[in-house]
Amino acid sequence: MDQSISWITVGSVEDIPRQGSRVVRTEGGDIALFRTVTDEVYALEDRCPHAGGPLSQGIVHGARVTCPLHNWVIDLASGEAVGPDEGCAGHCPVRVVDGTVQLGLAAFRPGRGGCGHG
Repeated sequence: MDQSISWITVGSVEDIPRQGSRVVRTEGGDIALFRTVTDEVYALEDRCPHAGGPLSQGIVHGARVTCPLHNWVIDLASGEAVGPDEGCAGHCPVRVVDGTVQLGLAAFRPGRGGCGHG
């Protein structure tokens, strides 16, 4: 990860249920933290690129989440919609240090129609 990122502690990995999510409210909008069954943690804008549905209320499966509104599947690592759908949820750098979840909010990449990041 980029050493120049300023990290902000937002909680513990244990605060996020396995195959579930928690929401962090920020000035720039809500960030959904996701935890997989293998304890990987991801951070995306809590807004589906299709119709703005709350991704935090979706179903986590593997390293993806399915939006609760229209069943769009979003890759947790990139925020990119899985084909045939196209679009991208905003992505925020996240890391886990000694069980503590940290976000790089200043490096947040907002979502848009096409991803262009990964």
